[in-house]
Amino acid sequence: MTTKSRIPNITRAESENQTTGFAKVFGFLREQLLESRIRTGDRLLPERELALQLGVSRPIVREGLRALSMMGVVEIRERVGTVVRQPDVSVLGDVFAFSLAQAPDALDDVMQARIALECQAIRLACQRATTADIERMRAALDAIEATVDDAAGGALADFEFHQAIVRSSKSDTLIQLHGAMAAMLTRSHRDRRHLVGEHKDESIKRTVVEDHHVLLEMVIAGDEDAADQALRKHFRIGDELRRQKAIAPRKAAAAPAAPPTAKKPRKAKATP
Repeated sequence: MTTKSRIPNITRAESENQTTGFAKVFGFLREQLLESRIRTGDRLLPERELALQLGVSRPIVREGLRALSMMGVVEIRERVGTVVRQPDVSVLGDVFAFSLAQAPDALDDVMQARIALECQAIRLACQRATTADIERMRAALDAIEATVDDAAGGALADFEFHQAIVRSSKSDTLIQLHGAMAAMLTRSHRDRRHLVGEHKDESIKRTVVEDHHVLLEMVIAGDEDAADQALRKHFRIGDELRRQKAIAPRKAAAAPAAPPTAKKPRKAKATP
């Protein structure tokens, strides 16, 4: 009786080796970039030399370089080689937005991060804002006033005002983090403006405009504490509007039903 020879799971082994090799290439290049051993504009070693140095195949090196290219970290140029480039923060923003898209309460979580980021940014802006920064904030404030009844336009103007504050901080890290959250923040601004538009009290709209006036005045005055407090107060408007919207259905359900209207007695028909 002949026994069948056992066929090894070659596919799985190759897959594991590929994963290990790719991680080695990616980790090596990431370390070189983070430690500034290679900088923007530098050309990497040819694929063959990288493969020999890391002990992996050229296809795996090529795969790692393509992944970095998709992230905007390197650019693969024909007949030139692979060149290091300044990453585009919008790529990181897309990854950030996709990773949080399915997370429960993602916008609330992003809002908390935004409060921490912008409150520090406005403190730095009080110290570092230039005339150009002030003019940028004024232009955004004019747009906020002009779009107070336009949810879409108002959301964009609102975002640009707060973006101007972050840029005025002159902190590359804060600017990059804010840019990475841009897609989620734009959505947050839009949702907030819709809530303002749905609110029957016109004073809410005036408060939104006045808050931004105060923020600009605090930055011009260089008053860090007052700017921080004014910004936190401004953020509470959205929280209050969302709270009111959340409890509105409960109030409607708890309201007593209107009593039925009494029907008028029908007149009896006269008999002939």
